[in-house]
Amino acid sequence: MILRGKAHRFGDDVNTDYIISGKYKFKTLDMKELAKHVMEDLDPDFYNKVEPGDFIVAGRNFGCGSSREQAPLAIIHANISAVIASSFARIFYRNAINTGLPVVEVDTSAISDGDELEVNLGTGKVTNLTTGVEITAKPLPEVMIRILNDGGLASHIRKHKGFALED
Repeated sequence: MILRGKAHRFGDDVNTDYIISGKYKFKTLDMKELAKHVMEDLDPDFYNKVEPGDFIVAGRNFGCGSSREQAPLAIIHANISAVIASSFARIFYRNAINTGLPVVEVDTSAISDGDELEVNLGTGKVTNLTTGVEITAKPLPEVMIRILNDGGLASHIRKHKGFALED
């Protein structure tokens, strides 16, 4: 799976309340409405800047805080194709894969806000098309790519009438 888009850069320790503020969680469960508020505490105009396929790029410990699944779901509905970070909070990482949001763990120090990126999830290669820098992450295991291609864990289980490790 190859993804292309623009980087929207954030720092370290982006918690789930920064991703989608808890104040919206109790107002609606409509993911399209929640998507309008993704990252707004860090960048109030974020939703208006994003084009389909863009990336959130961050430093260490992305998705720390609570374990709410609304965080990766709201990111998906904001048309973000993947989150690229130096490291992820474990529960966010699992929630992302389970909901169908690709996550790439790689050194992000060579990626700036606005850079055009190409990400190959199968090989783990992140190419900064703006600067020509290539960064190699550990590729996602094939089973995770299958889950992502199927739209998340629940869709994968429905499609295969159980959990399928192979086609």
